[in-house]
Amino acid sequence: MPRTSTIIGNSHLVIDTAMARPDATTIVERKGLGHPDTLADHLAERLSRAYSHHTVARFGAVLHHNFDKLALLGGASEVRYGAGEMTAPVRVLVNGRAAPMCGGETIPVEEIVEAEVRAFFTERLPEVSNHLDIVFNITSNSSPGAVLTGDGTPDRTRWFNPRSVDDLRERRVRLSNDTSLGTGWAPENAFESFVRDLVNHFSGESEFALAHAWCGSDVKLMGFWDGDEADIVLCVPQKSRHVASRSEYIRNKETVLAECHRLVGLRLPGAQARFRLNARDVPEKDELYLTYTGSSIESGDEGVVGRGNRVNGLITPLRPMNLEGANGKNPVYHVGKLYNIAAQRLAHRLHETTDGHAEVHLVSTTGQRLDEPWRILVRLSAPDAEIDKVQALVAEVLGEFPALTDELVSDGIELS
Repeated sequence: MPRTSTIIGNSHLVIDTAMARPDATTIVERKGLGHPDTLADHLAERLSRAYSHHTVARFGAVLHHNFDKLALLGGASEVRYGAGEMTAPVRVLVNGRAAPMCGGETIPVEEIVEAEVRAFFTERLPEVSNHLDIVFNITSNSSPGAVLTGDGTPDRTRWFNPRSVDDLRERRVRLSNDTSLGTGWAPENAFESFVRDLVNHFSGESEFALAHAWCGSDVKLMGFWDGDEADIVLCVPQKSRHVASRSEYIRNKETVLAECHRLVGLRLPGAQARFRLNARDVPEKDELYLTYTGSSIESGDEGVVGRGNRVNGLITPLRPMNLEGANGKNPVYHVGKLYNIAAQRLAHRLHETTDGHAEVHLVSTTGQRLDEPWRILVRLSAPDAEIDKVQALVAEVLGEFPALTDELVSDGIELS
């Protein structure tokens, strides 16, 4: 495998070409919009954007914050055919940090957070919105590195309590907050794209979901694909208020399976597909995936940021991945968010340019310039990729970090 090693700015760039393309064998997972981990991810990102909107409007800058340790603890419910109710609330553990003031002006952090949490559940799981226990674990403690000497105050201690936005180091130069990495690859194969679309079809606002009020959103899919045949385990909950009996639940499952095979015919023509739907059901005991809200968050299940879909919306153990939870991280300098998005974008552009498979790995060193990763590894299947064009695309993406922050703050990027 030919290798080119060079320096761009202060970054060590390695470009491998003529790498083997991934074979057809695919294992892929996706968690739908009502899955507790997806709820935690999307809520954390919503809090980050709401806080960013407020501080940009008031002070002209995104102040320091992170909500990427948010967790949801499941409530309790009672489910009956044709009925149901919440009997204990869902606990929302808002764990993280946020600057509580700037230049002497107080930022209503808890008010912003509570309003967004309640609005989020009203939109996503309305049955839960009046059954929430919000726990605030938000600090403004500074990161390690503030050594006290004499009577001076270390600059670092002001990051979460700035006298003005001029106390924010990133206003002068954007440095990586951590030693971490971002990973991206392209293109998806037909099965990976199908998995994303199928889960969205049942858990989002598709014509199917809107036409079948019993269809819940805590959908999860695990699939295996060998290029010709698909073997899929799929969970699709049903909402108890809209299911009058066991037999009706079973008929609804048949409707879901028929829809699955219809979509296979459209998206994977000629492929053989086997589905196991709600595999834990024991109908004769009325042990069914029947829920009041459409999500297992109602009954003891938990959700934690970073345990769900990756930035590309999939969980793909046979593809390169990393464990960063991007949602809720600060959009200005947190590499666990920015490098994953940038790596994915660069991989897509390299795929479009070379017409082959592309992998990108951006590795940061804490304190080094954000736009100068410590290491950059690009791996391409194209044997004749033009190195100059690859280097230009790398430089192009690295130059987009300020604009990437603006996109994130303005809701222009959807994560997972």
